[in-house]
Amino acid sequence: MSETLVARVKRLISGGVNSLVDAVENASPEMVMRESIREVDQALDEVRDELGLVIANKHHANKRLMAASAKHEDLTENIGVAVAQGRDDLAEAAISRQLDIEAQLPVLESALHDTSTRESELEGYIVALQARKREMEEDLATYISSREVEGGPAGAGSRVATGRRAEKKADKAQGAFNRVLSSATGVAGGPAIDRQTATKLAELEQVKRENRIRERLAAAKALKTPD
Repeated sequence: MSETLVARVKRLISGGVNSLVDAVENASPEMVMRESIREVDQALDEVRDELGLVIANKHHANKRLMAASAKHEDLTENIGVAVAQGRDDLAEAAISRQLDIEAQLPVLESALHDTSTRESELEGYIVALQARKREMEEDLATYISSREVEGGPAGAGSRVATGRRAEKKADKAQGAFNRVLSSATGVAGGPAIDRQTATKLAELEQVKRENRIRERLAAAKALKTPD
């Protein structure tokens, strides 16, 4: 099973180059170090890609929320005009639309909050990965310098085949991260009910909605300034 992006990032940040080198028996240390750095680069690219999607979703959610709020305000004004002209039918239609918008607003607000939180989280991952990459590059430079001081090559020919296997293993860990922020924010359905009960419940919901419309219409009429 491939790693999730979050698990992969945490592994790359918390894991050390030395532990990876020790874990791959007989592999070329320099090859494994360089592959580790490449894996960090790959993870950075994936995080940046997801961050782009999250920013786009955040912009869309904010745009929808602003449009819904503006429409709700317009409908309030329209309800006042309809009541002033004695057009209860128009006022009821506007109130009905307002109820629909009010049902959507919490979902839009939640989506905006979720995308903002995710945006901050991904930005934090990018900073952490960049810092980890710098550390790994410093470790690699230190290792190469130590090999040069000892007068030996950074890699051994007899270990190239094993190093290649380590490289393939690291490549295999690369998983295409296609998770897009889901906008589904509903409550899971409960136990199944029979058709007759479902019909009665739907009718009850409609009655309750009509009562809300009449109540709001009455409230709007109560605010009407007498001529």
